[in-house]
Amino acid sequence: METSDRLVWRKSSYSDNNGGACVEVAELDTSIAVRDSKNPNGSTLRFTRGAWTGFVRSIR
Repeated sequence: METSDRLVWRKSSYSDNNGGACVEVAELDTSIAVRDSKNPNGSTLRFTRGAWTGFVRSIR
């Protein structure tokens, strides 16, 4: 399993206009990792790719 310190994290460009209040996401082999951009050393949530895709579609 990959550790979060080796992941390539990305966040929305909208976060720059929102005071940095956002989440960051990183792709793993079979899942998506999500963390709070203001607390990069905090907890990380992991979702299956299917669950993440469904979530993103529902908020668009």
